[in-house]
Amino acid sequence: MGTHYHGTPRETRALDTFIRLMRAADSVYANLHRHLGEIGLTHGQLAILEALLHLGPMSQQQLATKIMRSGSNVTTVLDNLEKQTLVRRIRRSDDRRVVNVSLTPKGRRHIAERFPLHARRITELFAALDPKEQTQLGELCRKLGRSIRTDQAKDRAG
Repeated sequence: MGTHYHGTPRETRALDTFIRLMRAADSVYANLHRHLGEIGLTHGQLAILEALLHLGPMSQQQLATKIMRSGSNVTTVLDNLEKQTLVRRIRRSDDRRVVNVSLTPKGRRHIAERFPLHARRITELFAALDPKEQTQLGELCRKLGRSIRTDQAKDRAG
């Protein structure tokens, strides 16, 4: 079902595309949410652990930017991961405002065991698209995302 808004053809097309994009994203997200529950992770935990596994230690602020979450959300997720001894936070001695985050050995094992299961599930979900369609969708999403970030940067610059 598309939009019921009676705007210009350009508006109707954009709204219909947005609705399809959001429905597809919601379907993928809901399926992955169930799957992550089965492997004992939340989306936030997975995002943080995966970033640290593949990109290495980084500041808490860099981590929030990298996974596109608010600083307060990252703090809460890190509190829980730290309680499970999966991550370690260390305040830098040269700049006490900066907190570096890294995986503990237990955390590295934890995500290294679970991430392949997550990758397989995503592969299964995206099998509805052939390889060319997956590439095309990825390129379109990147183009849309970059355009929005550029517009936001222009708005901030003023």
